[in-house]
Amino acid sequence: MTETLWPAPVATTAVDATVTIPGSKSVTNRALILAALAAEPGWVRRPLRSRDSQLMADGLRALGVGIEEQVNNSCGGSGGGEAWRIIPAGRLSGPAQVDVGNAGTVMRFLPPLAALADGPVHFDGDPRSYERPQHGVIDSLRALGARIEDGGRGGFPLTVHGTGALEGGTVELDASASSQFVSALLLSGARYNQGVEVRNIGGPVPSLPHIRMTVDMLRLAGVQVDAPEDGGEKDVWRVTPGALRGRDLVVEPDLSNAAPFFAAALVTGGRVTVRDWPRHTTQPGDQLREIYTRMGGSCEFVDRHSTEAGLEFRGTGVIHGIEADLHDVGELAPVIAAVAALADSESHLYGIAHLRLHETDRLAALAREINELGGDVSETEDGLRIRPRKLHGGVFHTYEDHRLATAAAVLGLAVPGIQVENVATTAKTLPDFAAMWTELLEPTAATD
Repeated sequence: MTETLWPAPVATTAVDATVTIPGSKSVTNRALILAALAAEPGWVRRPLRSRDSQLMADGLRALGVGIEEQVNNSCGGSGGGEAWRIIPAGRLSGPAQVDVGNAGTVMRFLPPLAALADGPVHFDGDPRSYERPQHGVIDSLRALGARIEDGGRGGFPLTVHGTGALEGGTVELDASASSQFVSALLLSGARYNQGVEVRNIGGPVPSLPHIRMTVDMLRLAGVQVDAPEDGGEKDVWRVTPGALRGRDLVVEPDLSNAAPFFAAALVTGGRVTVRDWPRHTTQPGDQLREIYTRMGGSCEFVDRHSTEAGLEFRGTGVIHGIEADLHDVGELAPVIAAVAALADSESHLYGIAHLRLHETDRLAALAREINELGGDVSETEDGLRIRPRKLHGGVFHTYEDHRLATAAAVLGLAVPGIQVENVATTAKTLPDFAAMWTELLEPTAATD
């Protein structure tokens, strides 16, 4: 166990840094699906190279999709010139074996696409994937005409018996556990004979901005989509059948992964600029600007010169508690909880009951680990109540959850002696996090 512990660096002075955040996982994996279903080849430029995106790429390759990874200096901008050329298969092939790991986008987005393959496609993944909700996708695909074998589990492992086509049509589902249930059906729906109409008959859908991202990317690929935010029926999304265009898409930085870096400015009273922050985006991580400002910081877009154009965030060294509904931005909750544990007043984070079904039960894990460091965090029905206390060092367990690891690193800025279990789990969406974090703090970094 000692070999897997990472001493979280302590900040001895205010940070002052400019960082490049890798591409968005959510955009990358949606772009791969849409490019695989397109009528002609396309490009995905500056994609995220991480475990989740590699699992998606490998799954598509198993179905016959060509993905050529190139370094293309013409991509321009910061963040390197990597580009993936996607060559659609025409007809997706089976039999095939697909590893979903513990990637929500892979386990939800690929089965609806596999229903279009010629032959069976078997899906398996990490042990945690067996526990994560998949019923919304499985039941919906069956209702739309697909044959799926899952041993009655409603989850993994499972086999989708593709027949080369799917009738599609209208389906009702309970999407209150994950917005990915809706996005999964919409992404492949244009290739179904009747398209797809998805009607949520459950409670409120979490992370709605991610569905808006899906809708926006579908429209850019030439797909007709009707959505509630456009004046349509509440909780109903319709995709018209038709061809998808191959596109040349540049992936935005993953704004959710900026959470620990801006937190470093907030905690230390410093400055962090994230390059290439988009002024207009569907990424829910953009809400960091408002949330962290309420907690005591300030931000502004800067365009000093090409290497520092982006969003600058400044902290004062004083952190305020917050009352926040994080229903739409649950992925930000772990780092926000860590910042709140260092605040000058109590915080209440709510609307995030669905986090119990993510890579781990994030609510229970955050409460347990912060309390083990001397904190006072209690679970509520749908969130956390955090009462700041003087914290001490200790081992912070991450449960193979990348968001828990980055939350622990934020606590370590102000609390000497925190050791993070398996910081390498951050490779799920933020490769080289440990090196980026150490570089962020240089020359202020110290380990205790």
